[in-house]
Amino acid sequence: MSTKIKYTDEPLEAKVILDFLPPPEALAFREEGVKVTIALSKKSVEFFKSEASKHHTQYQRMIRKLIDSYVDAHAEPRTPRATPVTRKRA
Repeated sequence: MSTKIKYTDEPLEAKVILDFLPPPEALAFREEGVKVTIALSKKSVEFFKSEASKHHTQYQRMIRKLIDSYVDAHAEPRTPRATPVTRKRA
């Protein structure tokens, strides 16, 4: 514990790291929820309840985060269209 620190005059290599953290307003944002009724298997609900109790959270919140993660991973990015697309009737 009493080892001395050796300082040297070596040149420093510094890199600028882009700000990757979300702004505070994005952290406080709460998405609008939609109430749905869904029937899940008993084993799924028991699993989420068990995991939620281990992590001191709500099982519904875990299921909601799981679904949101799936949507984020598989949703196609939205691209704004300049003009609406009209379809011809057959």
